[in-house]
Amino acid sequence: MPRHDLIIRNAALVDDSGVRQADIAIEQGRIVAIAPDLSGAAVETIDASGLHAFPGVVDSHVHFNEPGRTHWEGWASGSRALAAGGGTSAIDMPLNSSPPVLNAAAFHDKVRAAEAGSVVDFALWGGLTPDSLPHLDELAEAGVIGFKAFMSNSGIEEFRAADDATLWDGMTAAARLGLPVAVHAENDAITGALGARFRAAGRSGWADWVASRPVIAETEAIARAIHLAEAAGCALHVVHVSSGEGAAVIADAIARGVDVTAETGPHYLTLTDADLERLGAVAKCAPPLRDASQRDRLWAAIAAGGIQIVASDHSPSDPSLKMGDDAFAIWGGISGVQSTLPLLLTGGVHERGLNPSRIAAIAADAPAARFRLPGKGRIAIGFDADIALVELDAEWMLGVDDQQDRHRQNPYVGRALRGKPVQTLRRGETIWRDGAPVTGAGGVLLTPAPR
Repeated sequence: MPRHDLIIRNAALVDDSGVRQADIAIEQGRIVAIAPDLSGAAVETIDASGLHAFPGVVDSHVHFNEPGRTHWEGWASGSRALAAGGGTSAIDMPLNSSPPVLNAAAFHDKVRAAEAGSVVDFALWGGLTPDSLPHLDELAEAGVIGFKAFMSNSGIEEFRAADDATLWDGMTAAARLGLPVAVHAENDAITGALGARFRAAGRSGWADWVASRPVIAETEAIARAIHLAEAAGCALHVVHVSSGEGAAVIADAIARGVDVTAETGPHYLTLTDADLERLGAVAKCAPPLRDASQRDRLWAAIAAGGIQIVASDHSPSDPSLKMGDDAFAIWGGISGVQSTLPLLLTGGVHERGLNPSRIAAIAADAPAARFRLPGKGRIAIGFDADIALVELDAEWMLGVDDQQDRHRQNPYVGRALRGKPVQTLRRGETIWRDGAPVTGAGGVLLTPAPR
């Protein structure tokens, strides 16, 4: 009789075929068998009766900021929060660490920080700026999963915006290196001019912030990035799509064969500009929160397959940067790495009737596949045993003391949620259970599989 390291029994397993009852056998961190009523014994058994087994969330857009800005967020606290929300892998953005990841030396500095603190496995974006262009080859050799560019001001002086010439050169290099380029797509000329005009007129409220970054600033930049990427033969990933129009531009490009994917965030699917007025600084982000009709169009795009990935864009800061009366001066970033899966289950499965498989796809399978993370994103034989056990019908609220990130500036505190991760396993090891961390560190670097 086979003897496994671990068997998860009686789970409602969520995969691309739907939901089915099954046991999951794990050896040396990998899934080796899936079937109802598996025979054999195990060193450890988990009874998952009444729970759904989702693939661990692969969050392709986090800002854990370490080294250099650990007082904003660090690998230990940020990854612990991700694990509490059913996450097992994070892909960290290059700009908010100090120095930013613009060369191989900075990449290795961040890897050392992550290895020392991260409870989840991790991959790293490299930066695409005028300063990093000479270093893209060495970043690719080091192991970045792609290059991130800002088409508008990033807010970080050391991470300069990529003008069209920089984008073109970077995309040409990325195509040669076989890596994608991710873009923050907003037209800097439009947002900069409107912001300056409003502030000069003494307009500095939340409605003014939203009005200074209209949908056209997003759609124009998306279309321009697509045009450049298509000509360069570069894979393109558009992050934090905030509007139905933006999603439609990307869907049209996909239909004509362009290699482009769309990512939105749970905040755009859950919050609106009315919530920004109510919550204030904790709900500021760029692009800004839109109205309820835009939120509904984003959900429709997810259901139709036009948006492939949902990621947290967890972007915390020191609390002092979230204070003041000038909406333009306050740091823009929403903290929510712990909330992504519960928000998707609440809004997608329970409120909009999406199949749990669709949630698994946008939160785990699609990001793992897009960024070529081997063994990640699915509950399948041969894959890493990255699993979130979820009480799908649990009704609960996120409390201040439930939060695991450093500053607990989460706009979802007090919101009614339905669907709660109760245990998270990374490569077969429990890292979160029943509201508390089980282990520290242990995350390993993930690099893209060969094309």
